[in-house]
Amino acid sequence: MARSALLNVMVQAALKAGKSLGRDFGEVQNLQVSVKGPGDFVSTADRKAEKIVREELMKARPTYGFLGEESEEIKGTDGAHRWIVDPLDGTTNFLHGIPAFAVSIALERNGEIVAAVVFNPATDELYTAERGGGAFLNDRRLRVAARRALSDCVIGCGVPALGKRNHGKFLVELRHVMGEVAGIRRLGSPTLDLAYVAAGRFDGFWEAELAPWDMAAGILLIREAGGFATDWDGGATILESGAIVAGNEAIHKALLEVIKRPIPAK
Repeated sequence: MARSALLNVMVQAALKAGKSLGRDFGEVQNLQVSVKGPGDFVSTADRKAEKIVREELMKARPTYGFLGEESEEIKGTDGAHRWIVDPLDGTTNFLHGIPAFAVSIALERNGEIVAAVVFNPATDELYTAERGGGAFLNDRRLRVAARRALSDCVIGCGVPALGKRNHGKFLVELRHVMGEVAGIRRLGSPTLDLAYVAAGRFDGFWEAELAPWDMAAGILLIREAGGFATDWDGGATILESGAIVAGNEAIHKALLEVIKRPIPAK
């Protein structure tokens, strides 16, 4: 696949950060860990990876804005472009030695995601996409799964962690979806969940209360793989609402209907 200069910059930043994370993953028990909030840990590996990504991206495009999970937002002088970065999505997995985590980099132009990179250094899987150019896994073209019946589908989801709101609401959604599908999976990394939808491994995905860096790259991967990714009203305010539903056209529509079923009256 041919990559633009900007996508090459993003890939190199992700690979460099991934190399750092790979070294730390091998010595996970020695990491210095601080607590950012209940169920939401941040490690020295997190901060180091974000520093690498930020320096690589800002060196290439110093006028672009930068929104990352581990640091304050940088307002770019460019005005039209912003990097959206999660240097280590799946931190809890990482700290427990579970190889399901990723570096996520998205480029936003005038409010639209136009390029995306997701890299899991534990599996050496590199997902890339550019608007209008398709989505790829290690240079292999991606398409979302073609299943059209929920009963045939494996659906990914996020589970609210300790300290998060709406545990009860999620359990209702989960009960509704469980009654319709072949299986439900939770990877513990929404970035990878969305990449798996783009790759056809998951047929769909839903989660609420996410941050922009959890979703930005995955949104473009899915759309460029022929899928649909919207907010829970079927609209485009995913990054603002923090809620996402994704799948092919049929599964996206069906999943929206199921998760929005009314909560039974007590």
